[in-house]
Amino acid sequence: MQPRKVAMLIINVLGGAAVLGSYAWGLATHRGSSGALWGGVPQGLQPLYTVNMLLAAAGYLCFTYFLLARLDASEAQVAGRFSFAPFNVLYLLILVPSALWMPLTFAMIEQPSPQLWAAIRLVLALVGLAALGMLLALLGLRPRRPAWAYWLAVAGTVPFILQTAILDALVWPAYF
Repeated sequence: MQPRKVAMLIINVLGGAAVLGSYAWGLATHRGSSGALWGGVPQGLQPLYTVNMLLAAAGYLCFTYFLLARLDASEAQVAGRFSFAPFNVLYLLILVPSALWMPLTFAMIEQPSPQLWAAIRLVLALVGLAALGMLLALLGLRPRRPAWAYWLAVAGTVPFILQTAILDALVWPAYF
């Protein structure tokens, strides 16, 4: 496997474990409090979140599959200037803040402060911006082979962006 892809795989394994671990920790240490994570998000919107979370996860898998299994990292050019490296930076900007969200949110529920609220908004904004960056990087990518996997990756960013840049970064804070 190409070194940049190995780095991507490591980022995804460790970062994914950190995200899932933070969720497991949060739910295990705050039993019965998971409903508080919704804040004031209306019950009518919650099914949209739930469905889109699943679509966003599937989308994440689609663009990750393309980048890891189908794209030749040695040929990759983003916007004619960058190599494969921006993808690894984007994954870090998605996974590290994502791992911080639940601990920060439970801390905010327990002892609200403007600093915690700013930190939560920052981590949500970083993930949303990185999701948009993933789409832009994919759109600026050459080569785009195989076409079916490339377009599946691009399509996968749509629910991921809806979840991270719209629902999580904009809608959720408005109700929390």
